[in-house]
Amino acid sequence: MSDSLIQRARAVLDSAYVPYSEYTVGAALQTTDGEVFVGCNIENANYSNSLHAEEVAIAEAVKNGYTEFDRLVVTSGARDGVTPCGMCRQTLAEFCDEDLEVVCDLGDGEVATYTLGELLPNTISLDTLEKAAEKRREEE
Repeated sequence: MSDSLIQRARAVLDSAYVPYSEYTVGAALQTTDGEVFVGCNIENANYSNSLHAEEVAIAEAVKNGYTEFDRLVVTSGARDGVTPCGMCRQTLAEFCDEDLEVVCDLGDGEVATYTLGELLPNTISLDTLEKAAEKRREEE
């Protein structure tokens, strides 16, 4: 199950471009159809332009026509249980429901597993935006 995804996420660590932090991150994103897309972090001297591994994997999947996912594995060269950052969590929420399984590699065969809902409760969604717009219209 997650073992092969962990291996896929680890394999892409060698492709990470991290001249500034030297902190490699790899991600493997599995679609509901069983396809897997990987991504690694790509740094930029202007840190805000850096790409996160999860973003790269999502972009590759969407580029190939996939928008439904059921599992994400994230690892780092440090095997320190890195989790997706807030920005990546919100990007995942655009395509995934709160039940998305997020597996974080702790090394030595150990993992920490969360749902997206645990990592990002009360996410901003289309429903959230529509309710806010409706409320504004009612107040006018």
